[in-house]
Amino acid sequence: MDKQLRYHAPAESAALAAARTSPPGESAATWRDFVAVTKPGILRSNLIAAFAGFWVASHWQLHYGSLILTLLGTMLVMASSCVFNNYFDRDLDTKMERTKNRALPIGKLSPRTVLIYAVILGILGLCILFAFSGWLAGVFGIVGMIVYVLVYTLWLKRSSTWSTSVGAISGAMPPVIGYVAVTGKVDLGAVLLFALLFLWQPPHFWALGIRRVEEYRAAGFPLLPVVKGIRRTKWQMLPYLALLIPVPILLYVFDYTGIWFLVIGEILSVAWLYMAVKGFRSKNDDQWAKKVFLFSVNYLTIALIVMILDTVRI
Repeated sequence: MDKQLRYHAPAESAALAAARTSPPGESAATWRDFVAVTKPGILRSNLIAAFAGFWVASHWQLHYGSLILTLLGTMLVMASSCVFNNYFDRDLDTKMERTKNRALPIGKLSPRTVLIYAVILGILGLCILFAFSGWLAGVFGIVGMIVYVLVYTLWLKRSSTWSTSVGAISGAMPPVIGYVAVTGKVDLGAVLLFALLFLWQPPHFWALGIRRVEEYRAAGFPLLPVVKGIRRTKWQMLPYLALLIPVPILLYVFDYTGIWFLVIGEILSVAWLYMAVKGFRSKNDDQWAKKVFLFSVNYLTIALIVMILDTVRI
């Protein structure tokens, strides 16, 4: 997930100057640049979610070989989607402070190299999922890629305020992939895991959008705070947060998780909703959005860890 923006003009100027004097293409690139275009922060959080889905479905009875292959396939599919995102957004990335020094905008990696890299990662990831995690896991991997690359990156991100909500579908795929790799079917457990990750994403990202609303406006992104305003965005966050509240209850009632996840999950969900409601009285939207964003990151981390530790045994 994105960190707080820090602008250091001299360092950025030096980086850009170095890029301009370097040979064209990927001659100045290092392995770190190839890692960076996969967005490792996103990969880490989504891998935890995929692990949680696999764990909940296994009820502590793990098949470790299947777990490792499922996580590997999921990681490669997600990495491919993120690399495609970097490839298609390379021109837009030059317009934003937090993205203009990425490897593609400054020329450390050539577009052709990045495109080939994305294709290879995607093929490898999908082959692993279909071969070792089941056809459903592979199908959900494809769904995640299509939504993130085609629907979100190429279409809605450039044209609609619905980009965040629709894009959340792809972000909710990792726990579902992990879950169906064990069960081989879509049942209530898969639906609830999808709901948890799907409902979490829009309020999380809109908090970031409020903090950087002028940056997104300057870059031409039709993000909800840019198009509809900050107050409308605050209202839009509420139904997602309210719908998060029943998820821990249902996971407990249907014997997926225990009492600890019920209690901690409810405390976190109600606290987040309370923070969002308080935002209407806030005199400093940037400060409020920062608190909400940081809370959302901690919400997901704590919720997934507690879910794993408190999964019902069979």
